[in-house]
Amino acid sequence: MEFDFEEIPVLEQSESELPKISSPAAVAIDTINGRILYSKNAYSRRQMASTTKMMTAILAIEKGDLNDIVTVSKRAAYVGGSQAHLKVGEKIKLEYLLYALMLPSGNDAAIAIAEHIAGNVENFVAMMDEKALEIGAKNTKYGSPHGLDRNNYSTAYDLAIIARYCLTNPIFAEVVKTKSKVVPREGMENGKEYTNTNEMLHSYEGADGVKTGYTGPAGRCLVTSATRDGWQVISVVLGANSKYSRSNDSRKILNYVFSNFPLITVLPDGQEMISIPVVKGKKEKVYAINKGEISMHLNDTELANIEREFIVPEQLTAPIKRGQKIGKVVLRLGESPIGSCELYAKEDVAFWTIDMNLSKILKQWMEMNKLLQKYIKI
Repeated sequence: MEFDFEEIPVLEQSESELPKISSPAAVAIDTINGRILYSKNAYSRRQMASTTKMMTAILAIEKGDLNDIVTVSKRAAYVGGSQAHLKVGEKIKLEYLLYALMLPSGNDAAIAIAEHIAGNVENFVAMMDEKALEIGAKNTKYGSPHGLDRNNYSTAYDLAIIARYCLTNPIFAEVVKTKSKVVPREGMENGKEYTNTNEMLHSYEGADGVKTGYTGPAGRCLVTSATRDGWQVISVVLGANSKYSRSNDSRKILNYVFSNFPLITVLPDGQEMISIPVVKGKKEKVYAINKGEISMHLNDTELANIEREFIVPEQLTAPIKRGQKIGKVVLRLGESPIGSCELYAKEDVAFWTIDMNLSKILKQWMEMNKLLQKYIKI
């Protein structure tokens, strides 16, 4: 999967076709190519609450060793808000801290991770900002690893592409789809069971992530991923006024996407696409065919507006071998590329030698001579 993060908006649709939601900002994207499938104020900056922890988790995975033993500091244990109930001086594996972070949304786990990975919270926050820019989240700024800080802000679109990036990591994907987990804890014989705060995991078909969030200024936030028939979609709602509202809006958006964007084979494998002139060849042109099909989720309006752009040379010089790469075709929706496929020569085209030229000239002379003789007899 490539991450170019080019913004590819869905074509305009009438208001009657779009789901009616109450959340002030929302978006849905295709995890395959990052294409926007639904958008409402997707680029407006808002506080993001504990959806912040997606970045904390992916940095813990990428920068840390999950077998590391983390010692919980006083700063971590005494942080406010939602808790994993870590104790000062407690030792816990980084792997288990991920579950403490993402399931019960432990702010104490966020601080413990930050201090372990970067030495202190401030250095970790700088790493978070750097990673956001690397991913392409240009309108995101972190003030803490947990999201309580009012300096945290993002957009629905930025959070969607952050989630898309994070979900490519199998460890992250496994953690955020877990409904409940018993985590070994120091001093607890049977460990500690954490339940995921993401209500969509328990109520929506195919839901497999990602993160909830709530503070007074941010409102109710929810980043959801759901997979049906092998297709994973991410939805984000920000600023909802209740837990019910954020999940109901998420359902509406996901139902709309899964109902209106069926998988369509836009370009079948081995299709004869275009002919290219050939110089110094036994044939004057060669046909280009594509190898591999292009299938994508499109609505009816988009399907009718797809255009093909051929990137091929003006002419080719013989000899040409069957299967030789000779260009590519790019599928565009408006001005935005949504897929591409390499083009290959359909057949061999041999080089036209001097002997072949002489033979051709002789043949033409003989044919003309026959016509002349016929004319003289007449």
